[in-house]
Amino acid sequence: MSELSTMILDRIRDVPDYPQPGVMFKDITPLLGDPVAMAAVVDGLAGLYEVDKIVGIEARGFILAAPVAYRAAAGFVPVRKKGKLPAATLEESYDLEYGSATIEVHRDAFTPGDRVLIVDDVLATGGTAQAAVELVRRAGGTVVGIAVLMELAFLQGRERLDGIPVHSLVIV
Repeated sequence: MSELSTMILDRIRDVPDYPQPGVMFKDITPLLGDPVAMAAVVDGLAGLYEVDKIVGIEARGFILAAPVAYRAAAGFVPVRKKGKLPAATLEESYDLEYGSATIEVHRDAFTPGDRVLIVDDVLATGGTAQAAVELVRRAGGTVVGIAVLMELAFLQGRERLDGIPVHSLVIV
């Protein structure tokens, strides 16, 4: 296991039965509170691809994607829960491991040909990432990859992503 993987795993705590019974929530707040670990994570996610825009998925994806965009000298585009963006949007609904949701992006978030990296904290079932990919494509961007802090391999989310490169700092 790499030094970065060990650093990450040592700073993520499991919270059983959150947000509902049977779900093991991966709490990244201890990692976020450690400036050395946070910098290592941002460095590990930035520079994977040469991109024009970094998409961050609400809410924990914002925490990682914004500093990654800064480090990569790319624009930051928020993908938010339905009803949270002020201008004209595109929306995509999806299922996740404990329910369903709808996310949106501004219609004008990308210019044709923008190379886009989607950043999130966890890749679980792949529903959220797949919905974000569809939004980026519909809005005119080209998804070059997905980068996550942690991938829950047992949920096989990577398989839903139609051959899009996925980079995970930790796979559990």
